[in-house]
Amino acid sequence: MTDPRPKFKREPATQRKDALIESALALISEQGVAGATVRAIAKRADVTQGLIRHYFSTKEELISAAYERHMNQMTELTAAPAAQDGISATSRLVTFITAGLTSPVMDTRSVTLWASFISSIRTDAAMRQMHQQTYYDFRNRLEILIRDALLESAPHTPPCPKDLRQMAIACNAVIDGLWMEGGALPETFDTDELAQIGLKSVGAIIGLPLLDQTLTSTPTHTQTPKGQL
Repeated sequence: MTDPRPKFKREPATQRKDALIESALALISEQGVAGATVRAIAKRADVTQGLIRHYFSTKEELISAAYERHMNQMTELTAAPAAQDGISATSRLVTFITAGLTSPVMDTRSVTLWASFISSIRTDAAMRQMHQQTYYDFRNRLEILIRDALLESAPHTPPCPKDLRQMAIACNAVIDGLWMEGGALPETFDTDELAQIGLKSVGAIIGLPLLDQTLTSTPTHTQTPKGQL
């Protein structure tokens, strides 16, 4: 007679924990946070519910970890192409914006996951803290890229810190808004249309013609399996 109970898998602790987070993300993308119960996550990961409680004291702790994973992965996918060698500071900014407004960062699953998580921010302090942390991480990276591009354009006129901060806030809002629309309604826009709008809009905010910038090399996105976003 076959034992229907999930078997304990002798895998490294980090690998088992990662598998639980990825299973939670898969369920949240399909059914929302409410559908990602401890029972459902255990079934998806093919483990016992007790194993989940070994790594996460509450379901909320697991959901927070899943949100952190999702947001950090999107930030890294956006930033990685801009870290390539041999391009100017302005080209790095262009590459960063373009990566954030094209696949695999901008897609329906990514936006759906974000929307599922965001409803918890008002009621869950840990989720709110995680949202704040990931927001600042992305915005600070963007601010550094803007600063470097402006200094490259006008080396003897460093931007005022307050102005730089406000430019980063505004540019981040533009990118976020286009990202949400592009993921929610991908069929509405032409290929690369939102990236071009993003470059034009950010360029207008910071006073640099980003849309006309020619990159010394074309960034290549590494397609990430859907389970990793």
